[in-house]
Amino acid sequence: MKMKPSLLKILQSVDTPTVCNAIEVAQGKRGFDAFTRGTMHCSAPHEPAIVGYARTAKIAAINPPTETSEVIKKRRMAYYKYMADATNPSVAVVEDLDFPDCIGAFWGEINTTVHKGFGLSGTLTNGVMRDLGDNPEGFPVIAGSIGPSHGFVHVKEIGTPVEIYGIMVFEGDLIHADRHGAVIIPEDVIDTLESAINQLLLTEQLILEPARQPNFNFDAFEAAWSEFEKSRT
Repeated sequence: MKMKPSLLKILQSVDTPTVCNAIEVAQGKRGFDAFTRGTMHCSAPHEPAIVGYARTAKIAAINPPTETSEVIKKRRMAYYKYMADATNPSVAVVEDLDFPDCIGAFWGEINTTVHKGFGLSGTLTNGVMRDLGDNPEGFPVIAGSIGPSHGFVHVKEIGTPVEIYGIMVFEGDLIHADRHGAVIIPEDVIDTLESAINQLLLTEQLILEPARQPNFNFDAFEAAWSEFEKSRT
């Protein structure tokens, strides 16, 4: 299900924890769990979140490829064609099969610049990134680790389901990711997520506005929390 431009705009303006909370508001219950586990690294922590539909692939880098160089080169070009043909907004979601012992930085200055040129919004990977400070603005990478070398990195699969820090991502899944990690936005909330985000932001102000006042105390908190509880999931 395609999202409206207004939903894309608001998703790009909020962080991933807000999206996780808004999904619960939209679903009317707690328990949503399609989010990453563990601490990830963000190449551009102060840039907006990456939002888009997943383009998936798998790589490996510890060991040299066992297939012929012709096969590896053909698959590499097929990978780039696959990414270039994405309907944007899209996110490159790439699983490093060497995890948790990844050593090959597929995401450096060249690959980030190429993928940004293709129109993708960013990358989500359990693998390695490098060239921090040299990667282009507007293309954040959310990665499992940081390292200096590309090792024997090569593409293994294109378009297949991938696992990234506890979530299984399928081609076409709607991804929201930032320095906190990533979340898969379920299709059943696409139509209501924009209003859920707006409702959540308003509800949070019931606590935040009183708490920021100079005369804030427990009595003010208790009154604010009562109103907050009436409005939250």
